[in-house]
Amino acid sequence: MEVNTFVEPLIFELSSPGRQGVRLPESDVPCYELPSDLLRERLPLPEVSQVDVTRHFTRLSQLNFAIDTTLYPLGSCTMKYNPRVNEDAARLPGFALLHPLTDADAAQGALCLMYELQTYLAEIAGFKGVSLQPAAGAQGEFTGILMMRAYHADRGDHKRTKMLIPDSAHGTNPASSAMAGLHVVEIPSDARGNVDLAALRAQLDDTVCGLMITNPNTLGMFEEHIEEVCALVHAAGGLVYGDGANMNALLGIAKPGEIGFDVMHYNLHKTFSTPHGGGGPGSGPVAANEKLVDFLPGPIVRAVPDGEDDWRYEWHMPPKSIGRMRAFHGNFGMLVRAFTYIRVHGEAGLRAVSQHAVLNANYVQARLRGVYPFPHGERFCMHETCAQGKIADAPSVVALDISKRLMDYGFHPPTNYFPLPKIVPEALLIEPTETESKQTLDRFCDAMLQIAEEARHNPQLLKDAPHSAPMKRLDEVKAAKELVLCCVIADDE
Repeated sequence: MEVNTFVEPLIFELSSPGRQGVRLPESDVPCYELPSDLLRERLPLPEVSQVDVTRHFTRLSQLNFAIDTTLYPLGSCTMKYNPRVNEDAARLPGFALLHPLTDADAAQGALCLMYELQTYLAEIAGFKGVSLQPAAGAQGEFTGILMMRAYHADRGDHKRTKMLIPDSAHGTNPASSAMAGLHVVEIPSDARGNVDLAALRAQLDDTVCGLMITNPNTLGMFEEHIEEVCALVHAAGGLVYGDGANMNALLGIAKPGEIGFDVMHYNLHKTFSTPHGGGGPGSGPVAANEKLVDFLPGPIVRAVPDGEDDWRYEWHMPPKSIGRMRAFHGNFGMLVRAFTYIRVHGEAGLRAVSQHAVLNANYVQARLRGVYPFPHGERFCMHETCAQGKIADAPSVVALDISKRLMDYGFHPPTNYFPLPKIVPEALLIEPTETESKQTLDRFCDAMLQIAEEARHNPQLLKDAPHSAPMKRLDEVKAAKELVLCCVIADDE
């Protein structure tokens, strides 16, 4: 394959003195001197034309992998297609132009949407109440843990400072627990990818605040003993936190609140299709059962009778609320998109989402099995499948080589090295989602199988990949050790 060595010039390299891309109008307000401590004598911004800027950023966008251009099988991230009707709804002027400080009486439409979304989310996962405030999944986790801690404190049980977290959990779980001042204890997985029940029992005492668990877990497996796990934690006086990042496998099929979870966050930007990536935007509402509903962050929206057949919507602070988790009321545009997605699909449609997500993941697993190892025997997976980047007769090839080569075939790589190597060495976590056709999945699987053949006969081809990207493989170790976080321009340039 011919290597693409042409690299587009940076925007600074296109600069030419005196060139302009836009002419600002004359100021129609009085001019004032700016504070001297905010001014710099030299600010070397590029001087470029409008066409230079347009072409530069258009080229950059064309270099990106995106869900609108190709399969994005990033395991644990649920990178599904975002229907454009969601965007149309979010751009309606009454939603897009509504100021967050608008009085409740003047924002009844927005509050009605939020109230109905709270109701839908509570029903979908089997909980008593929902707060839409958290801005992302990680903040939703932190919120749930603060609620668990507040619950124990409210009962005068201050010695519960230990959080149990399976080794198959999402990586933010231990960080969120530590931020809340809790001591994290890792629980290992058993040979079938479930929580090791013996190890769990050994840690259950009167210091346990609770257990944080992802179900399905990051191995793509449904916890076979999940009801027993919840019962054991509850018997010890602890609470069960559900990481809802993998909810795309359960819609209309299982309700975590009925299984035994006390609190759970949703990732609206995953399960309910709102666009995400690159750090945002996100939305991580938190749902709670009867034990914890009074501790939800507020304010939340409630409906009160307004006349014989009408309702009005108002802000309400739960009686034992942990308070606000952020300014205003969540990422409202994400809430509109998720609401639209739920209304378009309805009950039967949401169930079909999960059924097809699980079917697609199992199809990929079936096609790759026998060429790529799968670490937990012949178990069916849920919405994602965890393969290993180990190929027979190609001992030098690792997961990273396979992923880099996959880019040459036009696919975004799956998640690498997660779950952690101590659970799955050379992990390739693949999540196709329900929005991909069989034809697309076949092209992906064909590429993966072809890469395995290449690994056996020409491993260096994989070691040198990607070949078609504007830049060849980077030294990721050096990049991590020698951080360059800004562009430095010498004084004589």
